[in-house]
Amino acid sequence: MVTRLNRLALASCVALLCSGALARAEPLLTQGIGTSNCGRLAGDLKPAEGLANPVNLMAYSWAQGYISAANISLVEADAKHVDMGQLDEAKILSLLLTFCKANPDKQPLGALNEYLRKSAKVKIKWDKGTVDWNQ
Repeated sequence: MVTRLNRLALASCVALLCSGALARAEPLLTQGIGTSNCGRLAGDLKPAEGLANPVNLMAYSWAQGYISAANISLVEADAKHVDMGQLDEAKILSLLLTFCKANPDKQPLGALNEYLRKSAKVKIKWDKGTVDWNQ
Protein backbone atom coordinates (compact mmCIF):
# COMPACT_ATOMS: atom_id res chain seq x y z
CA MET A 1 0.00 0.00 0.00
CA VAL A 2 2.87 2.38 0.76
CA THR A 3 4.31 1.75 -2.69
CA ARG A 4 0.94 2.48 -4.29
CA LEU A 5 0.62 5.68 -2.25
CA ASN A 6 4.16 6.72 -3.19
CA ARG A 7 3.41 6.16 -6.87
CA LEU A 8 0.18 8.11 -6.56
CA ALA A 9 1.98 10.96 -4.82
CA LEU A 10 4.74 11.03 -7.45
CA ALA A 11 2.25 10.93 -10.32
CA SER A 12 0.21 13.67 -8.73
CA CYS A 13 3.28 15.85 -8.23
CA VAL A 14 4.24 15.45 -11.88
CA ALA A 15 0.68 16.26 -12.92
CA LEU A 16 0.71 19.24 -10.60
CA LEU A 17 3.87 20.61 -12.14
CA CYS A 18 2.56 20.11 -15.65
CA SER A 19 -0.93 21.42 -15.07
CA GLY A 20 -0.20 24.94 -13.96
CA ALA A 21 -1.91 24.32 -10.62
CA LEU A 22 1.41 25.02 -8.97
CA ALA A 23 0.83 28.76 -9.04
CA ARG A 24 -2.43 28.43 -7.11
CA ALA A 25 -0.93 26.11 -4.48
CA GLU A 26 2.42 27.93 -4.23
CA PRO A 27 2.00 29.37 -0.70
CA LEU A 28 0.93 25.98 0.66
CA LEU A 29 3.86 24.27 -1.06
CA THR A 30 6.43 26.62 0.40
CA GLN A 31 4.82 27.05 3.82
CA GLY A 32 3.40 23.57 4.29
CA ILE A 33 -0.07 22.33 5.13
CA GLY A 34 0.52 21.81 8.87
CA THR A 35 1.54 25.37 9.62
CA SER A 36 -0.80 27.07 7.19
CA ASN A 37 -3.81 29.08 8.28
CA CYS A 38 -7.05 27.10 8.49
CA GLY A 39 -8.99 29.94 6.91
CA ARG A 40 -6.85 29.72 3.79
CA LEU A 41 -6.79 25.93 3.71
CA ALA A 42 -10.57 25.66 4.04
CA GLY A 43 -10.95 27.62 0.81
CA ASP A 44 -8.49 25.39 -1.05
CA LEU A 45 -9.67 21.96 0.13
CA LYS A 46 -12.16 20.33 -2.21
CA PRO A 47 -13.00 16.87 -0.78
CA ALA A 48 -15.34 16.05 -3.69
CA GLU A 49 -12.34 16.20 -6.07
CA GLY A 50 -10.47 13.54 -4.11
CA LEU A 51 -6.73 13.21 -4.58
CA ALA A 52 -6.87 14.66 -8.09
CA ASN A 53 -6.87 18.07 -6.39
CA PRO A 54 -3.23 18.98 -5.54
CA VAL A 55 -4.11 20.65 -2.22
CA ASN A 56 -6.19 17.63 -1.21
CA LEU A 57 -3.26 15.36 -2.05
CA MET A 58 -0.84 17.48 -0.02
CA ALA A 59 -3.24 17.60 2.95
CA TYR A 60 -3.90 13.85 2.84
CA SER A 61 -0.21 12.95 2.57
CA TRP A 62 0.71 15.36 5.35
CA ALA A 63 -2.05 14.01 7.62
CA GLN A 64 -0.98 10.39 7.09
CA GLY A 65 2.62 11.28 7.93
CA TYR A 66 1.59 13.25 11.00
CA ILE A 67 -0.61 10.46 12.35
CA SER A 68 2.06 7.85 11.59
CA ALA A 69 4.58 9.83 13.61
CA ALA A 70 2.08 10.29 16.44
CA ASN A 71 1.44 6.55 16.43
CA ILE A 72 5.13 5.84 17.06
CA SER A 73 4.97 8.05 20.12
CA LEU A 74 1.72 6.47 21.31
CA VAL A 75 3.05 2.94 20.89
CA GLU A 76 6.29 3.72 22.69
CA ALA A 77 4.37 5.37 25.56
CA ASP A 78 1.78 2.65 26.28
CA ALA A 79 1.60 0.13 23.42
CA LYS A 80 -1.54 1.70 21.93
CA HIS A 81 -2.08 3.38 18.59
CA VAL A 82 -4.78 4.79 16.31
CA ASP A 83 -5.87 2.42 13.54
CA MET A 84 -4.95 4.29 10.36
CA GLY A 85 -6.95 1.80 8.29
CA GLN A 86 -10.00 3.86 9.25
CA LEU A 87 -8.58 7.02 7.67
CA ASP A 88 -9.24 7.17 3.97
CA GLU A 89 -8.90 10.39 2.00
CA ALA A 90 -12.59 11.27 2.32
CA LYS A 91 -12.47 11.06 6.12
CA ILE A 92 -9.21 13.00 6.46
CA LEU A 93 -10.23 15.75 4.03
CA SER A 94 -13.65 16.07 5.64
CA LEU A 95 -12.08 16.17 9.11
CA LEU A 96 -9.67 18.93 8.07
CA LEU A 97 -12.33 20.94 6.23
CA THR A 98 -14.84 20.78 9.10
CA PHE A 99 -12.22 21.80 11.66
CA CYS A 100 -10.81 24.58 9.49
CA LYS A 101 -14.22 26.09 8.71
CA ALA A 102 -15.00 26.19 12.43
CA ASN A 103 -11.52 27.46 13.39
CA PRO A 104 -10.21 29.69 10.59
CA ASP A 105 -7.62 31.32 12.87
CA LYS A 106 -6.04 28.00 13.91
CA GLN A 107 -3.72 25.55 12.18
CA PRO A 108 -4.95 22.27 10.65
CA LEU A 109 -2.73 20.22 12.93
CA GLY A 110 -5.33 21.05 15.60
CA ALA A 111 -7.80 18.84 13.72
CA LEU A 112 -5.42 15.89 13.79
CA ASN A 113 -4.47 16.43 17.43
CA GLU A 114 -8.15 16.49 18.34
CA TYR A 115 -8.74 13.31 16.32
CA LEU A 116 -5.80 11.59 18.03
CA ARG A 117 -7.05 12.59 21.49
CA LYS A 118 -10.61 11.40 20.90
CA SER A 119 -10.01 8.26 18.81
CA ALA A 120 -10.21 4.79 20.25
CA LYS A 121 -6.76 3.32 20.65
CA VAL A 122 -5.76 -0.21 19.69
CA LYS A 123 -3.63 -2.13 22.19
CA ILE A 124 -0.76 -4.15 20.72
CA LYS A 125 2.10 -6.23 22.04
CA TRP A 126 5.08 -3.91 22.03
CA ASP A 127 8.41 -4.00 23.77
CA LYS A 128 9.44 -0.54 24.91
CA GLY A 129 12.47 0.67 23.06
CA THR A 130 11.70 -1.34 19.93
CA VAL A 131 12.17 1.83 17.90
CA ASP A 132 15.91 2.50 17.91
CA TRP A 133 16.37 6.20 17.29
CA ASN A 134 20.16 5.83 17.08
CA GLN A 135 20.24 3.85 13.83
